[in-house]
Amino acid sequence: MPETLAEPTDRSAVRSLLRLWPYVRPVRARWFAAAFVAVLASCLGLVIPLILKWMVDGPVADRDPGGVWLGALYLLLLGLAEAGLFGLRRWLVARPLAGVEASLRADLYRHLQRLPVAFHDRWPSGQLLSRGTTDLMLLRMFLAFPLTFLLVNATTILVGFIILFAQQWTLGLVLLAPAVPLMVLCSLFETKYSLVARKAQDQVGDLTTVVEESVLGIRIVKGFGRNRSQAQAFRALAQRLRGTELHKARLLAWIWALITVIPELAIGAALVLGTIEVADGGLSAGTLVAFLSTALALRWPVESIGFLLAMSQESATAADRYFEVMDVAEEPSTAKDGAKDGAKDRARDGTSDGARAGGDAEAGLVFDGVEFRYPDADPDSVPVLARIDLRVRPGETMALVGATGSGKTTLTALVPRLHDLTGGRILLDGEDIADLERSRLRELVSVAFEEPTLFSATVGENVLMGAEGAGEEELRRALSVAQADFVDDLPHGVDTQVGEQGLSLSGGQRQRLALARAVVGRPRFLILDDPLSALDVHTEALVEAALRRVLEGTTALVVAHRPSTVMLADRVALLSDGRISAVGTHQELLRTHTEYAWLMSGAQSPRSADERTAVATAEEGSTL
Repeated sequence: MPETLAEPTDRSAVRSLLRLWPYVRPVRARWFAAAFVAVLASCLGLVIPLILKWMVDGPVADRDPGGVWLGALYLLLLGLAEAGLFGLRRWLVARPLAGVEASLRADLYRHLQRLPVAFHDRWPSGQLLSRGTTDLMLLRMFLAFPLTFLLVNATTILVGFIILFAQQWTLGLVLLAPAVPLMVLCSLFETKYSLVARKAQDQVGDLTTVVEESVLGIRIVKGFGRNRSQAQAFRALAQRLRGTELHKARLLAWIWALITVIPELAIGAALVLGTIEVADGGLSAGTLVAFLSTALALRWPVESIGFLLAMSQESATAADRYFEVMDVAEEPSTAKDGAKDGAKDRARDGTSDGARAGGDAEAGLVFDGVEFRYPDADPDSVPVLARIDLRVRPGETMALVGATGSGKTTLTALVPRLHDLTGGRILLDGEDIADLERSRLRELVSVAFEEPTLFSATVGENVLMGAEGAGEEELRRALSVAQADFVDDLPHGVDTQVGEQGLSLSGGQRQRLALARAVVGRPRFLILDDPLSALDVHTEALVEAALRRVLEGTTALVVAHRPSTVMLADRVALLSDGRISAVGTHQELLRTHTEYAWLMSGAQSPRSADERTAVATAEEGSTL
């Protein structure tokens, strides 16, 4: 779990919730109108005790049935008005607050798309999902109910005590006595509950992660018969969440009980003292009835404090979790200050200052002293890539070969700036990629990853994702290059929904669609990470033949593990321990470099010189 999920100890709930104001501001008029209507409705309820006082001291005392019926009519009209006003409040806030939730969710999704890949490598997807669903639902509910009723109930209590003191100030003091202990209890409750609420919401994120991983990995779970162990892991997390929720329930029960009992004791004391005053003639029966009715009307606003505080704390925690993600810095458009305007100008005419200044020496794809270590690595640790110097000439295809863990995929990920360099620079036709806007860079560079990812969309939509504005002609050409004619046999052709992660297709089919997506936009620079690994030898041969035609007009870097893929390249670069140890043609490296010959042969250890010669001879014979 990321370190940002540490439990807060000095958080201010008010400060956290105030950060929502920019989202509420556009609907503030309707929200304030709804709050005013709710306050008006609540205050109408305080008029009822005054009518009761008039009825007891008037029509009841005078035995006037007509006056009693008139009073009953007043009470009915007040009740209907109160109900109508609360209904109006609900109508006023429902639509705008649903819009606030939608805006929060849209901003979160947009922000997630712009965050560095390193962020997504660290954060569990379930934590992000819970922030975009459960937490935002809590925030909408807070804005619709607890926030409004904190204001409404505070106003109701204030107006109610004014009425109580106006009727009998001595009894009002009796009811006011519990205020100080209640404030102390609420402060203690808020501190404890905020920590438990945060713990529960983080555990919901962990549980969501487990569910998501189990569903996406259902083939592995079933294939290895791990249903029981996965169920046990889920049950353990669910039990942890259950324990935390029970802790929350105990805290809420404790505060609710105290908030209920203490005011009840005060009302009981006021009833005894009021009865004595009525018996002594110092207070009318109607005044006592009105006083007690007002006190009882204030029971719900007082008793609901615990419930509203609990919801407020959960909402403050949800706001914290939401802004934890929103506060993470997005990928800058360019890595260097002042480059944005220049990049736009250069993008318009299709050239670059660097290309003009550097000429042919910097044309193509150039790695100049490139170093890289992951953001969470120790600054003193050995970099993953160290002093990479490599040039892929314009229109040339360079194969990148190396043992597992040598840094091939990391190096290719640096070109479209999925990660930013630690040192050195990468040039595209003479222009530093750090000076290019990311949108422009990713128009120039197209990527096909080793693990093909497809989305819950049609075949056509998945392929055309590789080039904005591409049409049917480009789609068909890309499918032809990738030898993905199988799409015509699907139920709806290119309009067939491939399903989540494309798991309704075979591995080879997914890989061919990913390759089609990479070439559909005719990119100037193409990065292919072992794009043919899941294909059978016959399909591989067909794809290679079509791909050669595409690579003729493209500057390409291809990660290769097999000789057949290497044969697509004009030259080969050998990556060893984070460095380029050799560059040459396939045949040259077979004859002169032990590690390369060993990698191409698939042997268990590097070959001797005689064995390398035999391998080279065999390879030459296979290409004739």
